[in-house]
Amino acid sequence: MLKKQHSDLTNRAQISLKNLGQVQKVDQNREIKKSDVESDEQLIRGFLFACTKKTEDECFKRLLFGTDRVYGPVVIRIRKGDLIFLNNVDTNILYGVFKAVSDGGFKIEPEAWKGRYPYQVKVKILGQLIELNNADKILEKFGIKRNTPLFGKKLLEFLDLFIPEPTLLNTVDVKNDETVRLILKEKEKIKKRINERDIEDEIPLIESTTLWDFPRQSYGLTPKGDNKYPGVTPALVIYNLIWRYTDPGDLVVDPMAGSGTTLDVCKEEKRRCICYDIAPTRPDVIQNDSRKIPLEDNSVDMIFVDSPYGDNIRYNDNPNCIGKISSESEKFYDELEKVMKECYRILKPGKVLGWLIGDQWVKKRFTPVGFKVYERLCKYFEPIDIICVVRRGQASHTGLWHNRARRFNFFLRGFKYLLIMRKPLPEERKNRKKIRKINWTYYERRKPSKEKEESNEI
Repeated sequence: MLKKQHSDLTNRAQISLKNLGQVQKVDQNREIKKSDVESDEQLIRGFLFACTKKTEDECFKRLLFGTDRVYGPVVIRIRKGDLIFLNNVDTNILYGVFKAVSDGGFKIEPEAWKGRYPYQVKVKILGQLIELNNADKILEKFGIKRNTPLFGKKLLEFLDLFIPEPTLLNTVDVKNDETVRLILKEKEKIKKRINERDIEDEIPLIESTTLWDFPRQSYGLTPKGDNKYPGVTPALVIYNLIWRYTDPGDLVVDPMAGSGTTLDVCKEEKRRCICYDIAPTRPDVIQNDSRKIPLEDNSVDMIFVDSPYGDNIRYNDNPNCIGKISSESEKFYDELEKVMKECYRILKPGKVLGWLIGDQWVKKRFTPVGFKVYERLCKYFEPIDIICVVRRGQASHTGLWHNRARRFNFFLRGFKYLLIMRKPLPEERKNRKKIRKINWTYYERRKPSKEKEESNEI
């Protein structure tokens, strides 16, 4: 019976892999495509790429623009038919107007720029190439950055820079100008749907420090998970993890999926995803206990876990839910360790696990849940880093509770730990405990000024 159940779960997982919408590995280069047919009804957006003196020539020879992981989230949102502009940051020239002849993808031409800029889009020039000087001032005036798409009225006004003044459009020469005609044609398409939009004003960049504070649970134009679900995960936590540690088309697994935030993020960011939960809240989450994951060994590119922190939240009525065990009990950590073992088994060597966890303070007793979970994880994984994720939307974050915390001398929970762990490669195990010699760069402390010395003496 157990064998049949495991087989059924495996089959469901395989079916879910085949039905991941537009996310697929279509060839060895892992180029992502949704459609090779451009639709006139499709909204047209504008995107900015950057190059240098060294990379410009290859951009024009290949008619291919590329960038690295930092702006990968921008590139994968580009569709065939979108308008593209190129800024040479060395010469301060803005080039246009280009039109995407492919969707934005990953390693469309893997050998381009010696592999340094794998997020790419193929383009064509609308007529002849136009150069605008003082690119920095133009971009500043329009408030354009590489992660702020152009659409609607703003895109129309930006396109006007690449055509002569409207008063000149009556001349025969300009009317017969193929470049101007093509740009005006694009403008007419944009005008038809001037008040519509299907992309956010600013595409998030990945965080650069170990303190993450997200004012909203979701991001973008579509919800990620259910912000009313108890203990819902901030979507940008998952967004940051997948953009740091996976590539488009990689497989992400969430064994405790809750309201499905991981699924929604992965769909938008072009990752494959399988989500499980002991009590699913939606049909695309597979019912399964995280202590036995029905996937093959070494088959997953990243795992995200937002586990219970104890028995402080009623997640569901399933009697086997780990969230019914007190975090003051060692049994709680024993059961979580079973999940850790399964995560280790299915994760590919060298790949990453992200585990979100919070501490507990209740009735005058503090339990360092995060430290205890970290200690167990270190039996199987090596640490990459620990992130402090600010807790928002807490029921206790009210004036009443802040007053109580001050009066009765305790602290409200202000953050969660995001433990980022890595499954070591086989050859790395021998060197895990080896102490390294680091050649630190030391900086001299500034000597205080005479004025400061005198004020200290006074």
